[in-house]
Amino acid sequence: MRIVICGAGIVGSAIATHLAAEQNDVTVIDHDEEKVQRIAEHADLSAIVGLASHPDVLERAGLDQAELIIAVTESDEVNMVACQMAHSLFKTPTKIARIRSNAYLRSDIKSKFFTTENMPIDFIISPEQEVASAVSRQLRLPGAFDVKELGGGKLQLVGVLCDSNCPIIDTPLRHLTDLFPDLSITIVAILRENLVTISRDGTDELKTGDRVYFVCDTEHLERAMAAFGHHEHRTSSVVIAGGGNIGQLLAQEIESGYSEIKSKIIELNKDQARNIAAKLSNTSVICGDVLDADILKEASVGSSETFVAVSNDDEVNILSALLAKRIGAKYAVVLVNMQGFLPLISALGVDVVINPPQITVSSVLEHIRRGRIIDVHSIVEGLGEVLEAEAVSGSDLVGLPLRKSRIPKGVTVGAVLRGEQIIPARGDTIIEAGDHVIVFAKQGKSRQAENILSAK
Repeated sequence: MRIVICGAGIVGSAIATHLAAEQNDVTVIDHDEEKVQRIAEHADLSAIVGLASHPDVLERAGLDQAELIIAVTESDEVNMVACQMAHSLFKTPTKIARIRSNAYLRSDIKSKFFTTENMPIDFIISPEQEVASAVSRQLRLPGAFDVKELGGGKLQLVGVLCDSNCPIIDTPLRHLTDLFPDLSITIVAILRENLVTISRDGTDELKTGDRVYFVCDTEHLERAMAAFGHHEHRTSSVVIAGGGNIGQLLAQEIESGYSEIKSKIIELNKDQARNIAAKLSNTSVICGDVLDADILKEASVGSSETFVAVSNDDEVNILSALLAKRIGAKYAVVLVNMQGFLPLISALGVDVVINPPQITVSSVLEHIRRGRIIDVHSIVEGLGEVLEAEAVSGSDLVGLPLRKSRIPKGVTVGAVLRGEQIIPARGDTIIEAGDHVIVFAKQGKSRQAENILSAK
């Protein structure tokens, strides 16, 4: 697929690198020559210097031959104009834009403005909103380092750490069905020392320190967590470090959906702190430095259950989370943009890492994957993807027991949703056309997953 990506910042670079690694023909545009040079050196793609909203630059990038434009510059307006140019001048089939400002994302504005007649953008992605939602999901399930709703909320993808309290350590996975006969759960991946294992015959055993991804019926979620030794109570108090867009959106989600949670925001800028306080009704706002232990104590971080660091500075987020844990916070969630930091942070004692570029990549992929893809979720450190897709007649997955299906190495089925019925993935499970299928694919195996989900 020929793809033009506008913007070579953190988000644009993450998307470009991922899509180029899948053998797509990618061209990146950015007005910053240094960014263009950096992405060209680190990924197998083309990159040009120029303003993404200028038609001559888009033409030079080969947009007239492209099937997709992804506009993710720092400017909403540049992103919108680039998509308008793609539609009006180049007839580009699919247009995706990052829109950050809440002024454009109000539901009444969005429904009237983003139309084929007015602003022809096919899919809008808002990393700030999606990151806030990702943190919000963590608040529902403390003890998990990753949570994703699937199947319209009927299924859950959960990532948990196996610590010394895990009761199923050293137990072959094939015995889990005997131990929990009425528990709808399937382990889809084991992460050990940054290597991903998919158990084919059930002989693999969990070890202390493993990170495990499983799919389960939402109704069985509490029991599934207990099976891994996690009995954490739901959060009742949150301190948010950083009052930018993400911090505000998270506080708004807490106010609207978590009446039982008391929340506070710490913001360094006085004017911003006043602005936040005026917008929020049930959130305390403290003006101060999150790296100041006295400010954290003033915010009662030591008696709070969850500390969430979502400022615009990765280093500040990491250090403030470590300081909060030292003071007494039970649970720390940290936003980190830089990919190179991700393998290091878990070893520091941080419970959950939120990576905005990874979340944005997932948002883009669900719109460009082949087959009837409903949702895509990239797991920690980009080590794999979980796809929710509708099974189509004529695909390799339909009509045969899973043990006889031609499922490639590095790909596994986690669960099947047939109407309201949830079917755990077992060797004798037969998938029917129209089923929603949850599939896990290791890094580099997504194309094979697409192939088995698509009609021949």
